[in-house]
Amino acid sequence: MKNILPVLTVTFALLIGWYLAVVPMNAQWERDQAARAGAEITFTELVSRTMAQDRPRLPAPHQVAVELWNSTWVEEMTGRRGWWNTGTLSNRSLVYHGWVTFSATMLGFAIGTGLGITLAVGIVYNRAMDASVMPWAIASQTIPIIALAPMIIVVLNSVGISGMIPKAVIAAYLSFFPVVVGMVKGLRAPDAMQLDLMKTWSAPGLAVFLRLRLPSSMPYLFASLKVGIAAALVGTIVGELPVQQGGLGVRLLSGSYYGQTVQIWSALFAAAILAATMVGVIGLIQRATLKRMGMAQ
Repeated sequence: MKNILPVLTVTFALLIGWYLAVVPMNAQWERDQAARAGAEITFTELVSRTMAQDRPRLPAPHQVAVELWNSTWVEEMTGRRGWWNTGTLSNRSLVYHGWVTFSATMLGFAIGTGLGITLAVGIVYNRAMDASVMPWAIASQTIPIIALAPMIIVVLNSVGISGMIPKAVIAAYLSFFPVVVGMVKGLRAPDAMQLDLMKTWSAPGLAVFLRLRLPSSMPYLFASLKVGIAAALVGTIVGELPVQQGGLGVRLLSGSYYGQTVQIWSALFAAAILAATMVGVIGLIQRATLKRMGMAQ
C-alpha cells in the first residue's frame, strides 16, 4: 500500500505530459486543413480536434484506452469473429494476437532458461567451459536481433521448421544470457568458509550443489528470470515481424503499414501489460519459493 501513492503520482504526471504533447504534435494537420478550407481555427477547437484525430501523429491516452477496450472485450464479446459468437478468439482482437505472442514467448523462455541453467552449471564446475563458453555467450549478445531474426527464420524454414518454433528460438536466444549470468553469480555466491564446512562434513559434490550452491543461487536466478522473460517477449515480437502469422508484432507492423498509430500504441500497451503480468507472476513464484526456503525478506 505504501507504494500506491508514488506510483499514482508518476502515472498522473506521465498522463499530463502525454496530453500536453498531443496538441503540438497533431496541431499542424489541423492548421493545414483549416487553411485549405479558408477558415480560422481557435485554440479551443485546435485542442479538441487534436485529441480526436483518426490517424494522429501522437494519439491521446483516451484514444489508446478506447482502442484497447474495443480490440479486446468488445471484439470478443460482440464481434462477428469473436469468442462469444464462434467459440474461438477473433484474429482481429489483441487477445488473439497476445495469446500467439505469449505462447511463443513461454516456449522460448523455457528453452532459454533450461539452456542458461545448464550452461551456468557447466561454467561453474568446468574451467574449460568457463574460459570458452562464457566469452562466446557474451559475444552472442552483441549481434543485433533485428538482423539475426530473419536469418534464423529463413534457415529454419529451409529445413521445414516454421510456425511457433522460429519465434521461440529467437526468444530463447535473448533470454538465455541473463539466466546464464545470474545463475553463474548465484552458484558462486557461497563463500570459502561455507564450502570448507561442507568438506568437513565429507559432503559429496551433488550434496554441495543441492544443499548449498543451488539454494544460494535462487535470489539471483529469479532476478535473472524477470529480465529473461521480458527479453524473450521482445525477441518474440521481433520474430513475428517477418513471419506475419499473428502476434503483437504483426499488429505493430500492420498499423505501421496503414498509418494506424492508435493501433500501434494499443499493441505496444498490450505488450507492456503482457510483460508486466509475466514478470509479476515470476515475482509471486519467487516470493513463495524463497519464503518456503526461509529466505523471504
